[in-house]
Amino acid sequence: MSGIPSSRLPVRAVAAAGLGRAGPVRVLESSPRSRVWRVETDGGAVVVKRSVGGADAAERFVREVSALRVAARAEHGPGGASGLRPGPRASNADGAGIAPGVPVAPRLIWDDADERVLVLEWVEHRPAEDGWQVGYATALARLHATAVPGDAGALPRQEGPGERDVEAFLALADALGADVPAGAAGELSALVGRLAGQPGNALLHGDPCPGNDLHTAGGIRFVDFEQACLGSGVTELAYLRIGFPTCWCSTGPAAELLTRAEAAYADTWRAETGTEATGSLADACAGWLIRGDALVPRDRRDGTDHLARMRRRDWTWGTATARGRLAHRLGVVAALCTDHEGLHAVGELAASLRARMRARWPEVRPLPGRRPAGW
Repeated sequence: MSGIPSSRLPVRAVAAAGLGRAGPVRVLESSPRSRVWRVETDGGAVVVKRSVGGADAAERFVREVSALRVAARAEHGPGGASGLRPGPRASNADGAGIAPGVPVAPRLIWDDADERVLVLEWVEHRPAEDGWQVGYATALARLHATAVPGDAGALPRQEGPGERDVEAFLALADALGADVPAGAAGELSALVGRLAGQPGNALLHGDPCPGNDLHTAGGIRFVDFEQACLGSGVTELAYLRIGFPTCWCSTGPAAELLTRAEAAYADTWRAETGTEATGSLADACAGWLIRGDALVPRDRRDGTDHLARMRRRDWTWGTATARGRLAHRLGVVAALCTDHEGLHAVGELAASLRARMRARWPEVRPLPGRRPAGW
């Protein structure tokens, strides 16, 4: 990479993209891993983004470019530009249209791998409305459906929890005095194996959080694909129910909204692909439950046992505390898994551990039902 400071707008990118002169510039909020600007040009407003910081900056750039190119197929209708999956078009029961030609991500105008710079279409965001979860699930299904089997290798496969997560979760249960059924450890090990080997070729965003979903007059569009990967779409559909595990904005929607959103996802996937959505929501939620690194921002996921750390002290991240997030996830898994074949003992353990947490820390509050105003 050149010696141009990462904090300075790469003006050359605007000219190289054929957009004429760069006019007024506004710095946009971003993670520590990127620098983002809104730039007025002769051709209209665009976003200029540079990946910075960390040994994985180049990998994050490549992931984002690859994901944006795959996501662009949504504008071509079912099967994307490849036309490999001709399925029927439809609207889901909530009336969230899924007509062809509606993008699910900003258009990639220009990219420079040497400088790790993207020029993207500017997308105007407006605050989410009540019931946004249904449109979110619809857009998520359309995004997931853009990948095809031939994309294998273009992006990494998703990574699930491992045996260290199982050990840390069981250690937390033991430390808090929860009742650990005899079969819980075996079920959790089997869960790790299922998640590692689950089929699926969906284009996963990697961090489909409030703030990375832009609400527009034409529907929801996703941005920031630095963690994009391929895998099972249910892993990200579970975000709504489990409380957005990798996100600053953790919410717990009403059950009625969750039911509508999950139905909208299934309807949209079927319309886009001509197939039924697969994968176990119970497995996905249990997988997120045992991941201690899903209690902290991405730049703090360094191998620390955050479940053990949470037992010693609580902390706030965005809209919720670590203990509040974990208590919510425990309740979700207890409800989904207690009568679920293969996760019955895990469901019982989740219920017991949640009860122990509530007794020990009665001040822990439930997740907010809504995202913050303006988002």
